[in-house]
Amino acid sequence: KKIGDDIVKSTGDWKGLKITVRLTVQNRQAKVDVVPTAASLVIKALKEPPRDRKKVKHIKHSGNLSFDEILKIARQMREKSMAKDLAGTMKEILGTAQSVGCQVDGKPPHDVIDGINDGTYDVPEE
Repeated sequence: KKIGDDIVKSTGDWKGLKITVRLTVQNRQAKVDVVPTAASLVIKALKEPPRDRKKVKHIKHSGNLSFDEILKIARQMREKSMAKDLAGTMKEILGTAQSVGCQVDGKPPHDVIDGINDGTYDVPEE
């Protein structure tokens, strides 16, 4: 009962999104950490109104994110990422943005990935 209340309290600002919760149990005391996925961070950055997942299915997230917002999400996800540098993490987040269905700076995310690859977009080291 107490753990359920803690989970509800810590996931309050993620209403309407699927979110991973890490439970750390130490001598029968559970600690709740919210571990956001890349997709939920991208959808949260779109600032859409929360909706009931039971009623509204297969929603298209047709918003527009800035390059700086993607950079911020990539910095947040850096330690969870498999990439060896921040540019690789940026490409992971942009791939997620593509599958969510939003745009970056008014362009499809894949064009931005190509831009990172050929150097038109510069990504800081850390």
